[in-house]
Amino acid sequence: MGRFDFKDDKDFEAVREKAETTYEGIGSVWCPYFKEKIAFNAKGIRHLKFKSDQRARTRQDQYARLKLLSLAAQVLTLSGTVQGIWHTKQFETQKANSRWEKMLREVSFYEFVAVLDGVRVRVIVKQVQAGEKHFWSIMPFWKVNTDTKHRVLHNGDPEND
Repeated sequence: MGRFDFKDDKDFEAVREKAETTYEGIGSVWCPYFKEKIAFNAKGIRHLKFKSDQRARTRQDQYARLKLLSLAAQVLTLSGTVQGIWHTKQFETQKANSRWEKMLREVSFYEFVAVLDGVRVRVIVKQVQAGEKHFWSIMPFWKVNTDTKHRVLHNGDPEND
C-alpha cells in the first residue's frame, strides 16, 4: 500500500475534513517570488475535488491532493523561484451583467516544485487576466503511466493536472 492509498471511506473522509479545515484557515500567504499575497479561495479547493464543473476527480486522485494540501502554503511561502510558466487563453466563468457567463480570458499558470516532509510536490498558482493570483492545485510531482508503469512528470496541461 502506497503513501497516497486509502483503506476505506472513513480514512478518505478524515483526510477530506482535515484538508478543508486547514484550507479555510490559510486565507492567503506571502510568496517571495511574486512579492505579493497568494489567495487560497474557493476555486482552489474546488479544483482539488473536481476536474471541471460537472466531473469529479476519482477518490484516489482527491485523496492524494487533499493529503498534500497542508504543504501548499509552505511551498509558496518558501519559493523564490518558479519552475514553469504557462500562458494560454481559455473560457472562464465570470459574473457579467448580473449573470454568470463563460468568457475567453488570458490565463497564466505558475508552477512551483519543492521537496517537503520527504514528498516532492508541484504547486500551481493561477491568474486570470490581470486579476489576483490564487492557489490552483497541488499534486505529487510524478504520476505513474498505467500502461507502461513508468513515472510521468507531467502531462503538459496545468489546467487539468
